[in-house]
Amino acid sequence: MGIFSRRQTAVIEPTSAAGTSTPTTDGTTTGAALDPALRALTGRWTVDRPHSRIGFSVRHAMVTTVRGAFTDYDSTLYFDGTRPSESRAELVIRVASVDTGVEQRDAHLVGRDFFDVRRYPEMVFRSTSTIHVGGETFRMTGDLTIRDVTRPVDLQLDYLGSVMDPFGYERAGFDGTTTIDRTEWGLVYNQRLEAGGTMVSEKVRLQFDISAIRATS
Repeated sequence: MGIFSRRQTAVIEPTSAAGTSTPTTDGTTTGAALDPALRALTGRWTVDRPHSRIGFSVRHAMVTTVRGAFTDYDSTLYFDGTRPSESRAELVIRVASVDTGVEQRDAHLVGRDFFDVRRYPEMVFRSTSTIHVGGETFRMTGDLTIRDVTRPVDLQLDYLGSVMDPFGYERAGFDGTTTIDRTEWGLVYNQRLEAGGTMVSEKVRLQFDISAIRATS
C-alpha cells in the first residue's frame, strides 16, 4: 500500500541468509508467498482521514515523550497485491496542521526554529520501491521532503486486514513506522540541559495508522 507484527518498530532489512527470504525483481520474496487476500486488494485506495492518523513521537527533556499528528493532508495510493513492486504512494502534508495538544508548542513547531511553514508549507513523501518482506509485512522506500530537503527513508508496513463496512465501502488497514534523524532535514534547533543531554531528541519516530477505502473510479 501506500503509506504504511503487528506493532513492530524496527525497519526490516532484507537478507539472503539461510532460512530467510530474498527480494526478487518484482517486489516479492523467495520463500514468502503472498496471501490471496492481499492479491484481492490490488487497486487504487484513498486514506480515510477521520479514521487514520499521521503521527510522530519524540523524546523531550530526556525523560518524557511528546506525541503529535498532522491533521491536514492529501494522499494518492495504489496497492498491487500480485506484484508489490508496482505499489506506489504519495502523501502531501500541510505542516501548519501539526497538533500536539499544546497551542504554544504547536506555534513553536510551525515557526522558524522548526518547520518554518511560511517558507515550507508542505511535507511530502513519494514512494520509490516496495518489497514484500514476508507474511503481511512490506518495506516501502521513498523520498521524504521537509524544508526543501529530500532524503530517502524506509517504512515498515504491516497489513492489518480488510472488511466491507456498514456503509458499503471496502476498507483496508495498515500500520507503518520508521525513525528518522530530524537534523538531516535541517531541523537542528535544540537546547542543552544543565545535567547533560538536550531538550529535544534528534530521533523522531513517524507513525502511520491507516484506514484506506477502495476508490470507486
